[in-house]
Amino acid sequence: MSKKIVILGSGESGVGAALLAQAKGYDVFVSDGGPLKPAYREKLDKAGIRYEEGQHTLAEILQATEVVKSPGIPEKAPVVQALREKQIPIISEIELAGRYTRARCICITGTNGKTTTTLLTYHLLKEAGLSVGLAGNVGFSLAEQVIEDPFDYYVVELSSFQLDDTHDFQPWVSVLLNITPDHLDRYDYSLELYAQSKLRIMRNQDSAGYFIYNADDENIQRYFQAALRPVQQLPFSLHRRPDYHLAGYYTEETTVCVDLQPGYYSKTEEISTAASPLIGQHNRQNMLAALLCARVAGVEAAQIEAALATFHNADHRLQPVGQINGVRFINDSKATNVEAAWYALDGIRQPIVWIAGGTDKGNDYTTLIPLAQSRVKALICLGVDNAKLGEAFGAVVPHLEETQSVSYAVRRGLELAQPGDVVLLSPCCASFDLFKNYEDRGRQFTTAVQALADDQTREEAGE
Repeated sequence: MSKKIVILGSGESGVGAALLAQAKGYDVFVSDGGPLKPAYREKLDKAGIRYEEGQHTLAEILQATEVVKSPGIPEKAPVVQALREKQIPIISEIELAGRYTRARCICITGTNGKTTTTLLTYHLLKEAGLSVGLAGNVGFSLAEQVIEDPFDYYVVELSSFQLDDTHDFQPWVSVLLNITPDHLDRYDYSLELYAQSKLRIMRNQDSAGYFIYNADDENIQRYFQAALRPVQQLPFSLHRRPDYHLAGYYTEETTVCVDLQPGYYSKTEEISTAASPLIGQHNRQNMLAALLCARVAGVEAAQIEAALATFHNADHRLQPVGQINGVRFINDSKATNVEAAWYALDGIRQPIVWIAGGTDKGNDYTTLIPLAQSRVKALICLGVDNAKLGEAFGAVVPHLEETQSVSYAVRRGLELAQPGDVVLLSPCCASFDLFKNYEDRGRQFTTAVQALADDQTREEAGE
C-alpha cells in the first residue's frame, strides 16, 4: 500500500511537491484553505491529483504518512497544530525535493539580498556554460524540476519559512548574507529563534560542503558557532580583516580578492566588479557571495568579469527606470524595511529626492537620519498615514510633503530635483495601504515615470 502525502497549500511550491510526490509513487492529496489559482488547478487536474480548496478536511489530512507544508502557513494554524498533536511529520517542499536530486544545490538565504544574490549566482554559472537550474523563493519549484532532474546544479533562494521544515536536506554550498530583525511574529518575537532558522541552511553540511557567510554581520557572529562545524567555511567582508581568514574581500571599490582556501597560504586572485550595474554597499556584499559561489563551482575569473556586465537584476530592486532632464528615477519598491532603505540611501552618491512611506511595520528610523541629513534634499511621503515619517525626518530634510498619488509623487520629484539628482522610490514600509503589493507599487511608479517622460517629449516637440 502506497504511503500518503498531504500537501498543505497549492502555490508554486505545493503543486510542485504534489507532482514530485505522485511521480515517486505516493498517494497524494492537496488541501488549500483558500482558492486555487486557475493555472495550478489545471496542473493538478491534468495530473489527476485529488485536491480541496477553501477548507482543510482534518479527517483526510490526519491520515497522512507525511505532510508537505507551504512556507506561508504559520505554525500556529489550527491544521498544523492538529498535525503536531498527532505527531505526523511535517516537511517543506525543499526537503522533499532534496531526497530525489543528484544535482549539487547552491542555497542562499539572508534577511536582505537573497533574490539578487541568487539571480546573480545563477547568471554567472549559466553564462559560463554550466548546466544549472533556478529554484526556490524566486518563484520556481525545486520539486517540480527534480521530477526530471535535468541539471548538474541548482541555485536555490530560501526564506526562513522554507528552512523551518527542512530536516535532512544538505546543500553543497550554503550562503548566509545577513540576519536582521524581520518576520519576528513567526518566531515568538525572538531574534535568536529567527537566526537559528536561518542557520538551518548549513546544519547538515559536512566537510564536503561549503558555507559562505558575511563576516561583517553582527548577528551571524553572535549565533554561528564556527568552531563546532565541520563544513568548509568561506567568510567574506567588505574589507581585509586581521581577525579573519577571509575567502573574499575588497581591496578597492571594485576589486575583489578571492582565496578559496583561506588561511592555507593558497594562491589568491583578483576579480574586477567594475562592469557590474549593481548599486550600493549591500550589492557589493551580494556580489562577493555570488562570486565565491561561482568560483567554488569552477567558473574562472575572466568568465565572471564578462558575465557581471550582462546581469539584469530582478525588478523593484534599485532598478533604474528612466531619466528626465538629467534626473534619474530609481525603483526600489522591494525596500520594505529600514535596512533595505538604508542600503539604497547609502549606495546613491548623488542628491536624492526620496519617496517613502506605506504601512509601517514598527520601524525605528534612527539609523536613517544621518543619511537623510547628508543626502536627501526632499522627502515625499507616499502613504495613508505619514505621521511617523514626518516625526522622524521633518527636522532633518529641507523639504517634506505627502501624497497618496504615485503620479503626483513622481511629478513633484522631478520638480524638486536638479539635473544630476536621483528621485528614489525606497519606501521603507510595506505597500498594503495603497497598493496590492510591492510589485504593484513599483510598476505604478515605473508607469508614472514613463508617462511623465512621454509628456516632456511631447512638450519639447511642441505638440
